[in-house]
Amino acid sequence: MGRLAQTDSLTDVQREILSTVRDFVDKEILPVATELEHRDEYPARIVEGLTELGLFGLMIPEEYGGLGESLLTYALCVEELSRGWMSVSGIVNTHFIVAYLLKQHGTDEQKDYFLPRMAAGEIRGAFSMSEPALGSDVSAITSKGVRDGDGYLLTGQKMWLTNGGSSSLVAVLCRTDEGHPEGTARHKSMTTFLVEKEPGFGEVKPGLTIPGKIEKMGYKGVDTTELIMDGLRVPADRVLGGATGRGFYQMMDGVEVGRVNVAARGCGVAQRAFELGASYAQQRHTFGKPIAEHQAIQFKLADMGTKVEAAHAMMVNAARKKDSGQRNDLEAGMAKYLASEYCKEVVEDAFRIHGGYGFSKEYEIERLYREAPMLLIGEGTAEIQKMIIGRRLLEEYRFQG
Repeated sequence: MGRLAQTDSLTDVQREILSTVRDFVDKEILPVATELEHRDEYPARIVEGLTELGLFGLMIPEEYGGLGESLLTYALCVEELSRGWMSVSGIVNTHFIVAYLLKQHGTDEQKDYFLPRMAAGEIRGAFSMSEPALGSDVSAITSKGVRDGDGYLLTGQKMWLTNGGSSSLVAVLCRTDEGHPEGTARHKSMTTFLVEKEPGFGEVKPGLTIPGKIEKMGYKGVDTTELIMDGLRVPADRVLGGATGRGFYQMMDGVEVGRVNVAARGCGVAQRAFELGASYAQQRHTFGKPIAEHQAIQFKLADMGTKVEAAHAMMVNAARKKDSGQRNDLEAGMAKYLASEYCKEVVEDAFRIHGGYGFSKEYEIERLYREAPMLLIGEGTAEIQKMIIGRRLLEEYRFQG
């Protein structure tokens, strides 16, 4: 373990967890990641290993069978997992956003029913906001939940659902107009539904279809799907929190956690790219000496290392702020924006250091080069992050004229 991206003031328990995850990454993920990624194969054995480590219960309270750890601990574990293979962190992340939503907003019955089984890895979570024509405008969703007797009928099409096939619980954001008079702000007429389903593809339950995996440039292995609802019946007790109209606020709370996660992914991928670049630069010789001795390469490594360190510091700050109970949308947005942009730049510099071999599938940097762009658009594009950051800064620095 190198000097970069160290975190001060961790507890002994946190250090032990991170050491265990790092060891798992080095022994169980890195040796097989590129091969599985090229085959676009779901990492079943890796997921089994994470389950045995108890990682699916990392942030779930101890009273529900989890480890009750902080967002910081989780983010640092995601950073380690992403250093091995970013797709593995995606499998864990969507699960944890759903667990977080339940912990923060669920009814006592919902917590008692779902959280122990999620902590054990028996239930895998996914969440769904985006739609095919939606982009980043969450308030414009058209999927609907209509009251029907003792439940709701859900209709609509969702997009970019990570863990869509492998999950057994999906938190789905829909529009519900009951109790909301005409003219109510659009974001106040949304509800989060907890949809239970069987893992798999096709019609997984009446009214719910999960088509096959979406073919992607990178971020392979993890299944990304659509979700099609056509009269899907959901009981009233599966409305998150027990009341309609709160879905937008619930999901945005979860997205703050998700943005810290994406920042952590960017940090992990950037760390791995730096490791690969530094290692290759010391092995490759040109003009009679290792290319690491050429000033041009040292300048690249200097830039890369500085970016790795800066992104890690911002990610840690955003996680700690959320853990303290403070609003962290500004810090999470900044961390996600900076870490994803720096990750892309560090990966590209490592790619350049590898020269022609960086273009070969034989070298790991080729995989990272295809994975990094996902971070520029996941959990809100860079442009959305800058809008959030700009608005929040203007709130904090309002002109007093």
